[in-house]
Amino acid sequence: MDQVIPGSSATIMDIQEMLPHRYPFLLVDRVQDMVDDESGVGIKNVTASEPWFTGHFPGRPIFPGVLIIEAMAQTSAIVVITYMRREMPEFKADSVYFMTIDKARFRSPVVPGDQIEIHVKKVKQRKMAYKFFCEAKVNGKVAAEAEVMAMYVGD
Repeated sequence: MDQVIPGSSATIMDIQEMLPHRYPFLLVDRVQDMVDDESGVGIKNVTASEPWFTGHFPGRPIFPGVLIIEAMAQTSAIVVITYMRREMPEFKADSVYFMTIDKARFRSPVVPGDQIEIHVKKVKQRKMAYKFFCEAKVNGKVAAEAEVMAMYVGD
């Protein structure tokens, strides 16, 4: 039975141990409410000091949609890696490779000062290839959604 495990969150320090990404491309500040390798909620705090805002609609900064998709993929990866490390402490994901991005839709702009909640839910899995349905929400309203699929390559 899937359940939220006590302490089923990942801090920024945990995330930096799991993913090779660093500023400015580490796009998830925290992941919470993880249920095994099935689901979780990533948090991204959008700040005006991020480098893309100087060139992405200057004067009316909008967080790039492609980076929302990347944040979805990072959140999905963190959910799976956290689960795998709990189940198999020797597990190490050396690389995560994007396979597909499907059904991406952008519903409303995300701007500096927003906090994005990235809800991910596993759709299917085949060996170490996972497909997740993802929704990026701001104040409970869906700003973007997509299905992302990635393969985890480990030891």
